[in-house]
Amino acid sequence: MTLMVVGVVLCLSGWISLYTLLCNINGSRGYEWNCRLVTLVHGIMAVCITAYIGYIDGPWPFTYPGTKNTPLQITALALSLGYFLFDMGWCVYFQTEGPVMLAHHTISILGIMLTLGLGESGIESCSVLFGSEVTNPLLQTRWFLRQTGRYDSALGDAVDVVFVLLFVLMRVVVGGFMLYCELASPRPMIVIKCGGVAMYTMSWVFMVDIVRFTLKKSRNWGRRRGEQRPPVMVNGHDGKTD
Repeated sequence: MTLMVVGVVLCLSGWISLYTLLCNINGSRGYEWNCRLVTLVHGIMAVCITAYIGYIDGPWPFTYPGTKNTPLQITALALSLGYFLFDMGWCVYFQTEGPVMLAHHTISILGIMLTLGLGESGIESCSVLFGSEVTNPLLQTRWFLRQTGRYDSALGDAVDVVFVLLFVLMRVVVGGFMLYCELASPRPMIVIKCGGVAMYTMSWVFMVDIVRFTLKKSRNWGRRRGEQRPPVMVNGHDGKTD
């Protein structure tokens, strides 16, 4: 347990150091820009490590929930716990996020701490981490496109479409099946199962916002197509009044 605490502290220090370094060498971009760069780095690292754990190192999360944590699982969870602690502190200090995102961070922190403390169910936690972080690079890319004035473009539309599809697939469909396997298995502790329900509930809270965003985006697409459509000619005129 002492080694795990030390590992988490080192990971937290590493994320803080990366953020400080980015602020020093990229100070003109502002604090949020550099924080989102840290978030992007964490998202890519978390997805790569947890994908390796789930698909190669094992065990298969849908078949063997509730198993003992492996060293690689502990490393991945400690790395992400350090990041979530850093990002939670940053969000609270700068007051940039609402209660939903803060609740998501809180559940993530408590869930990882519980998994590390109990010494089991690391494979489920890594799977949840993979599903929640796989859309993160797209989310950050969308923000960077907006900041650089390139969001209202084909690239911005593609990022939005892939993000929505990937979110629905991974966090709602696959996440729902993962929760079913978790609840149906006798191995995971009841507190772990409750944590799984909490995380899946948060996914549906985000899903409501995504549905609203999709409807708004669809209306914007329709408006943009209407603006690009050539004027209808009526008696040799475009129909506009003088």
